[in-house]
Amino acid sequence: MKIVVLDGYTENPGDLSWDALAQLGELTVYDRTALADEAEVIRRIGDAEIVITNKTPVTRTVLEACPGVKYIAVLATGYNVVDIACAKERGIPVSNVPAYGTASVSQFAIALLLEVCHHIGHHSRAVAEGRWQQNPDFCFWDHPLIELEGKTIGIIGFGRIGQATGRVAKALGMRVLAYDTHQSDAGRAIADYVELDTLLKNADVISLHCNLTAENTGLINKETIAKMKDGVILINNARGQLVAEQDLADALNSGKVAAAGLDVVSSEPIRGDNPLLRAKNCLITPHISWAPKESRRRIMDCTVENVRSYQAGLPQNVVNG
Repeated sequence: MKIVVLDGYTENPGDLSWDALAQLGELTVYDRTALADEAEVIRRIGDAEIVITNKTPVTRTVLEACPGVKYIAVLATGYNVVDIACAKERGIPVSNVPAYGTASVSQFAIALLLEVCHHIGHHSRAVAEGRWQQNPDFCFWDHPLIELEGKTIGIIGFGRIGQATGRVAKALGMRVLAYDTHQSDAGRAIADYVELDTLLKNADVISLHCNLTAENTGLINKETIAKMKDGVILINNARGQLVAEQDLADALNSGKVAAAGLDVVSSEPIRGDNPLLRAKNCLITPHISWAPKESRRRIMDCTVENVRSYQAGLPQNVVNG
């Protein structure tokens, strides 16, 4: 049974092993495949039965040109890179990796918030550049420093990651508000559920942890920003398309939003014309919340089990019925 991995480098840049997957079939791993080159994707899949992808699109054109494909495994939770409808039409189950990154993504959200509050990287560089040595005072800082205890964080999307973020925020002494269409007793133990407008009005910090849908694309825009407190902090390591980026850039430049910590943008890798690159007080990291070795090992282990379950005739974590 032939297995092809289209873009394995991000999942495994060399610190993990493909051996467990190799034991399940004749394995070929490509580090990268050009995202827009369907012809190359088709050539690399060839007559493989199992296709494993992270961000390389598996389109209708690809599936129609590769009739040998019987199963697709996505090295991620999101599976929009696969034409799910076409796969279902062709009887191809598509599996993802659910819930691998709860700890790492929530930890990174808090890291973004703490960096916004303390500018640790900036001040460390300032010390290395000799600015502390040259300072007449025993200490210095050139950004406002913010204490979180007693402030309110509003979390939009209160599933596993949102709740994990809320638990840490609560431990820091913050009041936690949550907005989610599905409420739970576990959530109520951490936060007060409120309507979205109430959250926007009362939160000192807003952190996004919701799935991207057609309904919430551009959720953070000039209208919702206008409802927020002056000087609010925005954290987003969910999906870049949740934010209308020009509107956020305008709000940062005007001071309505004091700062933003972002690990995601609307088009990735980021485009040079993204307005957030030139916005004031905007910290952007390159979509790495999910990437600690521990999280990637869980992706690998789950993918191996997904493939093994397919081979046993009982595919698991199937997202297309």
